[in-house]
Parts: sequence; structure tokens; C-alpha cells
Amino acid sequence: MQTVEYLVVGAGMSGLGFTAWLRAEAAARGRPLPDVLVLEADDAPGGYCKTVVKDGFTWDYSGHFFHFKHKDIEAWLRARMDGEVRTVAKHSTIRVAGTDVDFPFQKNIHQLPHELFLTCLHDLYFRDEDSPDATAGSFKEMLYKRFGRGIAELFLVPYNQKLYATDLDRLDQDAMGRFFPHADIADIVRNMRAPDNASYNATFTYPAHGAIEYVRALLREVPDDQLALGERLIGVDLRRQVAWTTKRELGFKRLVSSAPLPRLLAACGVEHDTSAFTWNKVLVFNLGFDRKGKEGLHWMYFPDPSTVFYRVGWYDNILGGDRMSLYVEIGADKDAELDVELMRARVLEDLAREGIIAGHQLVAEHSVVLDPAYVHITRASMAEHARVKRTLEAAGVYSVGRYGGWTYCSIEDNLVETRALARTFGPLL
Repeated sequence: MQTVEYLVVGAGMSGLGFTAWLRAEAAARGRPLPDVLVLEADDAPGGYCKTVVKDGFTWDYSGHFFHFKHKDIEAWLRARMDGEVRTVAKHSTIRVAGTDVDFPFQKNIHQLPHELFLTCLHDLYFRDEDSPDATAGSFKEMLYKRFGRGIAELFLVPYNQKLYATDLDRLDQDAMGRFFPHADIADIVRNMRAPDNASYNATFTYPAHGAIEYVRALLREVPDDQLALGERLIGVDLRRQVAWTTKRELGFKRLVSSAPLPRLLAACGVEHDTSAFTWNKVLVFNLGFDRKGKEGLHWMYFPDPSTVFYRVGWYDNILGGDRMSLYVEIGADKDAELDVELMRARVLEDLAREGIIAGHQLVAEHSVVLDPAYVHITRASMAEHARVKRTLEAAGVYSVGRYGGWTYCSIEDNLVETRALARTFGPLL
């Protein structure tokens, strides 16, 4: 039986990031490079950070736009990348009642038709007096208490229900963490005269050849013989520290996994409350058309339940080009059966109804289902995650990343987390 010091499950940004950071830590300490094996069930690395190039269009599996707060990490990646990386000042809008309102919605209600604006402003001012019967401490309650009925029901509630494909009363009030654009009443009124739509992703970067360039940067630090593609983890004996894959049996000293937490728990035979971990899936259509459409817009949100998609993004307004290149996202329950052909027809109908396409001819397309896509962060999931994390780590198993940590985070957050984990192993190298 082959034995490795570090068995890494998943060759996405988290798994490759951990491997690269661990090797860098060993080099910095003047220690031998660690014995690592990265398992990847797919035939190609990258996880959801894959890029598709087809008929002259460049698409990701979904919109991966990078918002670096840690300039040292960004510089480290860029030093290992080929090609241009573009920096873009984001312009995004929300389609409400036939009007396009700048993002974030709650700071731009003055752009609504007059009566809707007055309703939102009135309900914002009297928000504590007009709160519906929502579950205490839930995401839905937070939306009403912070912003009032008008803002909540015009955009925040219907949009997030389409996104998460669940009752917002189930989600914890801090389910989106720092990614939710909070604003108090002073911010909202001030924005009417002095616009300031700053957010965590007001400026983003994007490689000219797609998000896969960040994966390739990490792969420069991972030797080919440490990457096992097309090999899925099947089971783990925590006591013996032995793992089984679709190809072999492996011993390990430590296992670092970015696989979805429920899958890892099942593989490890760890008893857990399966009802605590729920999620949605997202059907993504990447669509290329014969000519340009809207210019200067990067993505648009659609809260109206009658429109099948919740968001549309424009790659061509980031990368340039004379043909419209879209990604279109549809949220669904994790158990929903999706008829891709039927949904494509519905997407094209709704794109025409919303005025995004007008006589355009579809000339190229790609689709993918992300499952899981957005995890549901609830009080039950947080408690159960904390409990099973202790069990796993006591056996030398570490679950990381958005799906391993069952959280809402950015790709940069995954790199920060895995760098910190690699550094904790430094004295053991």
C-alpha cells in the first residue's frame, strides 16, 4: 500500500492552493519538499474554476471574478501567470418593474419610479413598525428589519429566494457574511445626492484567457507526479488513516479535502445530521451571439419570479469583442430535475422579453450544472459543522474551502485559508 504524508482531495483552487503553500512553507524553512498526492475525480484540474473556449468565445463554468484584498497573494499568482489580467470597474444593475436600478439596490431606491421610491422610503423609515412574521434570527427577518417591507419585497427577498432556491427563513441572518451590501438609512439618503456604490467587488480583475489562468498559476508549483486526475475518493478509515480511491488504497498522515462536506463525512463514515446540510444547484448557460448587445454593463440581477434566471453577465464587456457573450444563471432545489433543452428555450424567450437580445442569433453555447452551488448556512449547519470539524481534525483530516467549510466565501478566501493551514504544518515538515 502506498503511503503519503499529505493526501489532498480536490484539484480546485483550495486543494492546489494548499499544495503550493505547503511546498513554499517547506522551502522557506529549508526543509525537504513534502510528500503530497492530489486526487481529482475529474479528468482535468480546476474544479468549478474551469474555462471553456469555443468558437471564439471564452467562458468560465460560472462568473469567477476576483476581488483581491491580499495584494501579496495577487502578486504571487500574477508572477506565475501568462497573458493580460484586466482590472474592471464594475457596473451592475437590478431590473425592477421595468426600471434598471444601480447596484446595490438599497442605496439607489431614488432611481425607482416615483411611487415605488416613496413606498420604499416610507417603509425604510418605519421599518421597525412594519415587520412581517419572520423567524427570529433568520436572513429574511434581517432583510425586513434593516430595510423595511418595500426594499425587501421589491428586490432582496425575491432575488435571494431565486438564488438560494429555499425559504429565506431557513438561512441564518449572517448567511452571506461580508458579501451582503449593508447600508443604514443615512447611507441610503446620502446616496441620493452623493452617489457612492462602493462594495467588496466594486473593482474586480479577470484574466484575458479566463479564470483557468489562476489554476494554471497554482499548477506551476505542483509537480505532475503529485497530481492524480480521474481518481475519486471512495472511503476513509479514520482510525487506520487509510483511504480508498477508484484505483488504489492509500495510507496518509494528514488528509486535506475541499470536497463537499457531506460527501467527505459519508466517505469517512462520520455520523452526522444529514438534514443540517442543504444547498441549491445552479444551471449555467454560456451563450455566444452574432453581434454586440448592451455595452458597459457587467451583470444584471432579475428578482421577478416570472423571469427564469436570477442573473446575467456580459463577458464581452470585460474581455472586449464584437459579439455578445453571456453567462445566465438559474437557481434550483438540489433535488430538482432540470431539462436543459427546455430551460435553454425559456432562457432565450426571457432574454428577448427583457430586451437583452433583439434579433440576435445564437452561434455558440455551453451549459453546466453546479451541484452544489450555494450552500445553505443555517444555525443547524453551523453547529453541525463545528462538531464534525473537531471529529475530523482529531483524526488528521481537514475540510477546507467553500464546500468543505460549508460557507460563503471568495476564491481568495480559499487561498488565505489554505495558506494559514499550510503554515500550521510548518513545524512538522
